[in-house]
This record gives sequence, structure tokens and C-alpha cells, in this order.
Amino acid sequence: MLVVVGGHSRNIGKTSVAAGLIAALPEARWHALKITQHGHNVCHDEGKACGCAPGDPLHRFALDEQTVADSTDTGRFLAAGAAGSWWLRTAQGDLGHALPALKRLFSRGGNWMVESNSLLRFYRPDLYLVVLDRSKADMKDSARRYLDRASALIYVDAGATGKNPPWQDVPRRFFVHKPEFTIVPPVYAGPALVSFVRSALLSELGSTAR
Repeated sequence: MLVVVGGHSRNIGKTSVAAGLIAALPEARWHALKITQHGHNVCHDEGKACGCAPGDPLHRFALDEQTVADSTDTGRFLAAGAAGSWWLRTAQGDLGHALPALKRLFSRGGNWMVESNSLLRFYRPDLYLVVLDRSKADMKDSARRYLDRASALIYVDAGATGKNPPWQDVPRRFFVHKPEFTIVPPVYAGPALVSFVRSALLSELGSTAR
């Protein structure tokens, strides 16, 4: 089963939601992956400006396995109980170059928890969970592009008033008729959200057994 956790902005709790679900559903024995897309002319390994990225076909992406449960995002996945954790970095729009490596990674089988919006360009996940914070008015292009495919919307209670989304340039239909969950930090995977994902896991298990 492939579960993708995305969001409309940075630093709104996507990693915390993914880690919370990994911890709450240990029976799934999750593998975890974080995908980061940065600006061009940035080294995937060093995270700073360089001259190696643009024309080097061998340096279009970097994929590393996390081995230590620490405070990094991928380390937090391990600390939550993930069976394995990886970090993939590419320049904006270059995720396609990493597809062969992604296919090899996913061929390990099992259940995957992926933090990304951009993966939806190439994969149709079993669940696409979108984290939204009504106190932040920005909307990433990747989130805007795939919001209509969300399986559920996860609202962070950051003191915003009202239920109407502030993103006026996003079609209202993207927000209606979808399951909604509200999370109140520091709890990022409450019982209702965990039950929703567990039901999807059981449904996937049942369809596989048939």
C-alpha cells in the first residue's frame, strides 16, 4: 500500500503526520520516504549552490538510506518505528530522473509512507493525505495541481477562525465532499485519522488476499 502525505506549504506538520501514522500503525511495518525538490544549481548532496547539477546526468538526484533514529525528518520516521527510511533529493521538475531508483525502492514491497506532493505526477497512491493550515495563505504549485486527488484533508488547528479555506484562487470543489480531520499539535495522528488509514490498510489487505 502506498500512502502519500502532502501539504500546501512548508513547516505545517507533514513529517509529524507521517511519523504519527507510522507510530500508530506498527502492524503495517512501514517503509518511509521523504522527497525534497529544491532550486536548480543546488547540489543534491551538499544542499548549496554548485556547478555540478545542471549538465551532469549522474547528478540529477540523490537517494540515501537513513540509518540513525535522530531528529532529522527521515530519522524521525525510524524513531516512529519505520522498517526503513530514505531521503530523495532532486531539483524542481527533475523527479522523473529518479524514477528507476524509485521503482527499485518500491519493489521491496510492503507498505510505504511517502512525504511528497510531486510523487503524484508519476504514481497514483492508495491514499493521498493533504495537510492544510488555514493560517498560511500560500499554496505550493504542486499542492494546487493535485489537491483534487486528495483522499482526505487534514487541517492543522493553528488558531485560524472559520472553516472556509483562505485560498481563493483554488476551486472550492477541491475542498468539499472529502473526509476532513483536525489535528491539534502535538498530536498529529488522532484516533479518527488513524482509523481512516487503518480501514484503508485492511481494505487493501482484503483485496490482495482475494
